Amino acid sequence: MTQNRIKISAGDVVVSAELGDSETAQSLWDALPIQASANTWGDEIYFGIGVNAELDDEAEETVELGTVGYWPPGDALCLFFGPTPMSAGDEIRPASAVNILGMIEGDSTVLKSVTGGSLIIVERE
Repeated sequence: MTQNRIKISAGDVVVSAELGDSETAQSLWDALPIQASANTWGDEIYFGIGVNAELDDEAEETVELGTVGYWPPGDALCLFFGPTPMSAGDEIRPASAVNILGMIEGDSTVLKSVTGGSLIIVERE
């Protein structure tokens, strides 16, 4: 199966990500393009995407740098580029478990310059 690639834009910041082949990743792909207002929580950006999914069998309570996740309680896409207020040490810990949708390619820490309220656009690449 060919991997789906997305482009995430927020002002001057643009990153690309490759989605996995999970059911939730496919639901995101089907919902694109999406425009939303960014929320920040530590080194995480999250925003509602209008996709409703349950936690899957691969959901994680800690994630890797650059993870693109889906947080079911907020029907939200999450972009992880460093520790959150829930993290201990160097771990990256979401507020609660997230479905892993894919990974940001390259340096995800460029997202640190995105502020809450910024317009986020997610589209197919």
